[in-house]
Amino acid sequence: MHTPGTGPAPADPSGDCAQTLLARLGVLRERVAALVDHRTADDPTAEDPLRGLYLPDEAVHHLLRTWPDPAAAAGSGEAPAHVGGPAGPVDRLAALGERARLTELDTAALLVALAPDVDRAFEPLYGYLNNDVSRRRATVGLALDLCGVPAHASAARARFHASAPLRTLGLLEVEEPERPFLTRALKVPDRLIGHLLGDDTPDAALLGLLLPMPEPLPAAGPDADAFVGRLAALLREGPLVAHLREPREGDGLAAVAAALDAAGVDALRCGEPADHVPELLREARLSGRALVVAGLPEKPAALVRALTAARDVTVLMTDPRPYDPQWSPHDPLVLDAPARGAGGAAAWRAALGSDADGFDLATAVAPYRLGGDRIQRAAHTARALAAFDGTPVTADHVRLAARRQSASGLESHARRIRPAVDWRDLVLPDKPLVQLRELALRARHRDRVLGDWRLSAGGGRGRGVLGLFAGESGTGKTLSAEVVAADLGLDLYVVQLSSVVDKYVGETEKNLERIFTEADRTDAVLLFDEADAVFGKRSEVKDAHDKYANMESAYLLQRLESFDGIALLTTNLRANIDEAFTRRLDLVVDFPFPDVEQRLALWRHGLSRVPSDEGIDLEPLAREFELAGGSIRSAVVTAAYLAAGRDDTVTADDLLEGARREYRKAGRLVPGEGGW
Repeated sequence: MHTPGTGPAPADPSGDCAQTLLARLGVLRERVAALVDHRTADDPTAEDPLRGLYLPDEAVHHLLRTWPDPAAAAGSGEAPAHVGGPAGPVDRLAALGERARLTELDTAALLVALAPDVDRAFEPLYGYLNNDVSRRRATVGLALDLCGVPAHASAARARFHASAPLRTLGLLEVEEPERPFLTRALKVPDRLIGHLLGDDTPDAALLGLLLPMPEPLPAAGPDADAFVGRLAALLREGPLVAHLREPREGDGLAAVAAALDAAGVDALRCGEPADHVPELLREARLSGRALVVAGLPEKPAALVRALTAARDVTVLMTDPRPYDPQWSPHDPLVLDAPARGAGGAAAWRAALGSDADGFDLATAVAPYRLGGDRIQRAAHTARALAAFDGTPVTADHVRLAARRQSASGLESHARRIRPAVDWRDLVLPDKPLVQLRELALRARHRDRVLGDWRLSAGGGRGRGVLGLFAGESGTGKTLSAEVVAADLGLDLYVVQLSSVVDKYVGETEKNLERIFTEADRTDAVLLFDEADAVFGKRSEVKDAHDKYANMESAYLLQRLESFDGIALLTTNLRANIDEAFTRRLDLVVDFPFPDVEQRLALWRHGLSRVPSDEGIDLEPLAREFELAGGSIRSAVVTAAYLAAGRDDTVTADDLLEGARREYRKAGRLVPGEGGW
């Protein structure tokens, strides 16, 4: 697209293309005229106004007299007469023939077939030569006659068969299969005619199917850079059919975009192409572009078979699944796309440009592993959010935009929590606080440590971050998970065990596999609350129930090994968690029951935003009532409702009543029932 003010617009090649094609048709017109003269020289029905509508006796006798001698026809050879013109400055027909490796007869037949679609003068001439005024398109027999090839030449006839290049490449249609072979009509697709005339508008059948290619982003490391360079070298050499298995959705598309850019090759990217493969391949052939299919359907065999059969077009397929040789007898080049890694700060900076100068971009985007065009789309969204707020782009805008590009299917298995807390909301001793911050640190830098620095344990193990939060109910385990998710700028998904555990054998593992698979492709924190329900200890096998329970645990142990996401487990009884699970955890954080000082801090924090009387002494509450953080919050909520009912502020008596109710709910003796 030409932008005003950037210099003169490039010359439009359509005029030269049309002139070249018209020059070819001029030569063809002379050939048609010669054939007409030859046919009318001794045809007794030449002057009959109803010629072509019926067959009189004299016409039958004329046909019998002029029946060709097979021996003489055989001596004429099978080389087509030249029906084209001299190659013009922009001869797309010649270029197409060279790209598609068409023979001279193929090119001549195409020209004969398309002539009535470009010049209406050919219609009555073709009707006359077909001896049927209603048949104004070229037929197989007429094309052979105009090319000077005998109709019985098997090699020439084969150029019109269904398996011939003209038809398999979608360049020519042979209609009316019920007719004798020589009288079947030839039709050239409108898209091909438009291309030969200089029109580069894509086929109308592909509207809504073609997608823009993402802008090439910097590679995510030396290995990725080397991969892109090798792929670009292959693309420069000529047509290539390749399947890239991507570790995460979008990684393959990012590598393909970078390689195509480095090779200087344009591409067509399509979505859900199953019903339009012939049109897509034809469009790629006409434009000389590569075809990119990012994401194969659930059953890809038919699509892959059609794409891999087209060896004259560069086809690049990407999918998280490995290539299955059963998909196609024509194996593509199978490659493993490099992982973009967490964040990809260089890619984000390229997408955001100067908008990323106002904050620590590397820290903001470290938890995200977006690939393909997701980073560019997230950058666009971040700018839109900043414009709506009337501020420059901030880390919060980038994080929110990144989360929106990681839409998850986890919501059918887990409850999503949009974190609205931070580290100030945690009242914990120093040791668990330090461990929680380390957990967030590991989540940010896992790709650098385990990937770039090659500290992964190997054996197909993933780069997941796994933590166990152990402590009594109400000590802040779930809140801490939410704080960690908020610090990373991720959503928290709490797994609903009711949707996971199933009484039927094998169903629990299937449900867990769906969750882990979705979590692997989603930037989120996964929380297994009350994890001992599924991560419990294995036991000695005494009956079938023990056997299948141990099978579930064995599956989980294997799945955690290959997990790439962030998963947190909480339990009230750490002793119930199998030791094999704890060995695979990155951190085990113990949440102690709060002492008096911590309980006092929790009371104060709970009242920090609540209208309350001045001078309330909270120390007796902290000393007399041994409540965990969750119970203290519930007590404050009770007091707040009591105050709201009076349309007043919270008083010491309200707080005392809230604390007593928490004791009664737990079935404990309430201290100071006679008064505070």
